[in-house]
Amino acid sequence: MSALTVANQLTLLRMLLIPALVILVLYGLNGWALVVFVVAGLTDALDGILARWWGQRTTLGALLDPMADKLLLISTFVVLTSPALDLPNRLPIWLTVLVISRDVIIVVTVAIVNLSIGRRTFQPTLLGKLATFVYILTAAVTMYFNWLGQPSVFVDTAIYAALGVTLASGLHYIAHATRVLSDVS
Repeated sequence: MSALTVANQLTLLRMLLIPALVILVLYGLNGWALVVFVVAGLTDALDGILARWWGQRTTLGALLDPMADKLLLISTFVVLTSPALDLPNRLPIWLTVLVISRDVIIVVTVAIVNLSIGRRTFQPTLLGKLATFVYILTAAVTMYFNWLGQPSVFVDTAIYAALGVTLASGLHYIAHATRVLSDVS
């Protein structure tokens, strides 16, 4: 089977949509940015469904899909944080720093575990999936109200939900890695 399956092509499309999304936000085309974000989200849903239905799960897809998700969310959070943009709703710098730091901590923790005791696979947890969902919702709500051109309490609510899930999932991953390390000792 070729590594360039339909599912992997959708993942690559999602990665190609990231610069378009950032450029659209930078130029104040918030409606189009929201459309691109929704299309990127649909490619994320479709690539997984197609890979399962057609039995086309690949190693490349297993690497590219989470990478595309992280790049999309981090790029979106960074651009929606930019103080240089005249956005009615902006993500606070502290949230973007925490979200990126959480991902860095997870990657470093997995690397430490793998280097210390050998290769271990860390499956996504329910809390990690919830965090991704809340991040997507936070970005979408922020872009939606930016398109409408009005501040919203829904954006503030999403920001604090993202904060809560970031802290909870980050601590959960660290606790899980600590258990894995202590089980081997």
